[in-house]
Amino acid sequence: MKIYSFSPFGYEGALVSVEVDIRRGIPAIDMVGLADGAVKESRERMKSAIRNSGFEFPQERVLISLSPADLKKEGAGFDLSVALGVLCASAQNGFDMEKAGMPSVLVLGELELSGALRPVRAVHAAASSAKALGITHCIVPQPNANEAMEVSGMKVYGAKNLREAFSALFDESLFCEAKGSGLDSVPEGSVDVEGVLFPPVYEGSGFEDVVGQKDLVRACAIAAAGGHNLLAYGPPGCGKSLVLQRFSSLLPLLTQAESQSVTRIHSVAGLMSPGQGLVRVAPFRQPHMSSSLEGMCGGGVSCRPGEVSLAHNGVLFLDEAAEFRSSVLQMLRVPLESQKIALCRAGRTALYPASFQLLMAANPCPCGNYGSQKKICLCSSRSVELYWRKFSAPLLDRIDLRVKVDLPDQDESPAFAWSTQELRALVARAVKAQRARGAGKNARLGPENIEAFCAMDNEAARLLAEASERYDFSPRAAAACRKIARTIADMEESPEILAEHVAEAVDFRKRTGVLD
Repeated sequence: MKIYSFSPFGYEGALVSVEVDIRRGIPAIDMVGLADGAVKESRERMKSAIRNSGFEFPQERVLISLSPADLKKEGAGFDLSVALGVLCASAQNGFDMEKAGMPSVLVLGELELSGALRPVRAVHAAASSAKALGITHCIVPQPNANEAMEVSGMKVYGAKNLREAFSALFDESLFCEAKGSGLDSVPEGSVDVEGVLFPPVYEGSGFEDVVGQKDLVRACAIAAAGGHNLLAYGPPGCGKSLVLQRFSSLLPLLTQAESQSVTRIHSVAGLMSPGQGLVRVAPFRQPHMSSSLEGMCGGGVSCRPGEVSLAHNGVLFLDEAAEFRSSVLQMLRVPLESQKIALCRAGRTALYPASFQLLMAANPCPCGNYGSQKKICLCSSRSVELYWRKFSAPLLDRIDLRVKVDLPDQDESPAFAWSTQELRALVARAVKAQRARGAGKNARLGPENIEAFCAMDNEAARLLAEASERYDFSPRAAAACRKIARTIADMEESPEILAEHVAEAVDFRKRTGVLD
């Protein structure tokens, strides 16, 4: 039998073989294999845990080898694998390596001095990597068991302490085979809307308490249905942030395939709750405007994921977007286009998926009163120009939907009452149509798929051509209008894009009011 552990680095990480040799000599513990401080300290934790669990620690010289030798090993997750390696090498309780229940086993866990196990991060990533290499058994702390159980084909044992983990090495019946179905991870109270599952709506998370803002709510429904990026700009207090913070209630639960990559990222980041399985609710990340470049794109010694990766298959919402650093905003251009981000640290490269949907809310100027009919803007033309220059034309060109939000008119008749359920029904129709086509979200359609799935009638094609010339649309902007129109058509269950779909798409794409 061979014992493996896992060294988390970036999205992939690496399996580490744990070997122990006990030989005659002055009693001591030697560890080789480029271990960091936390791994080296495991020698003392492991020694006390073995004795406090009722085993005898060998009174000989112990050599622990972690290979590959040129890979830096980090974290406290090696404690359990090293302790089991020592117990196996010393043949305690009559244990025979040749009679073990499995040829190879993945072992992760941090030991307390008492021998109890503490949960560790990156368990889902470790189990996925092990299964890809043909290792089908893993022993992890009990709080991490559900995380590992979501890797299809993996046999998992969740141990509470060192003694239970050691017993599992020669009793394969203790392991439970993972199904990887993700059914147990569906949040309680989830709602089925026309065949598409949505998360439960909690108080204050729906659109029922939104007053007015018809254009913005309609844009949110289109954005949620097709995965389009959205920018809402307007004076302070107009409700743009309030509406966008409720955007997550329009997002359906992630499919099993989408959940696997999201769960792996959150596992590597250490964001999994004890006992949690697959992450089925689409991530909604809202970083503060003071966030650094490294916090947004990721980094650190072990290349932890940043906000753009934590928002993978979900939403990245930048409130007061113009207050973010210019370098942070410009960094978003590459992952928005490529749907991934590469981090290079100390001669190693980590590639994270970053297929996120960008929502931004901003004031029209530094004081927020530019264009207002009732308030005076105190900003100079130069300050307004510098304010919007932080976004840059290439970044704004990647924003499909732009909505100007005005303050609600107090003299108007009572505003229309929004229904989250009705909005979800529109989104569900579009989601089902996109899943049936199998080409991903409409916002991510490539040039070849646009021609295949975004067929327009003659009137719609003529209208789009006229709008492109009139508003000087770039090729990307014209393609975005066509994809937005496809989403609107899907929401209305129309197989073909009609002129009214293109008209609404162009209206949301251009910066000014209604299409003349």
